[in-house]
Amino acid sequence: MGATRTDLHSEKFNELGLALQALGHPARLRIIDILIKRRECIGNMLVDELGLSQPTVHQHLKRLKEVGLIQGNIEGNRVCYCINAKTFNEIRESLNLFLDRPIQDNCC
Repeated sequence: MGATRTDLHSEKFNELGLALQALGHPARLRIIDILIKRRECIGNMLVDELGLSQPTVHQHLKRLKEVGLIQGNIEGNRVCYCINAKTFNEIRESLNLFLDRPIQDNCC
């Protein structure tokens, strides 16, 4: 698959597409779910909770952080992660606006 031509699409579609790509893996969805449910800053326990290796969890966290869904704060010698509420709410609103449109049943 070739490179995506982002210049052909509006900023809102490019941003939503990147967010959905980041959310397009079950482990990343679980990370978001854990962070929302716990409502606290979570660090190393994600490895145990997910049952994945530390490098794998790190890559998933990195992807979520790249699109701004989570943020990490350094606490001593560890990084503590939590949901970035502003970005999360913006993505939710964009997705709601995209999906909340009437669809006619008379297609094809």
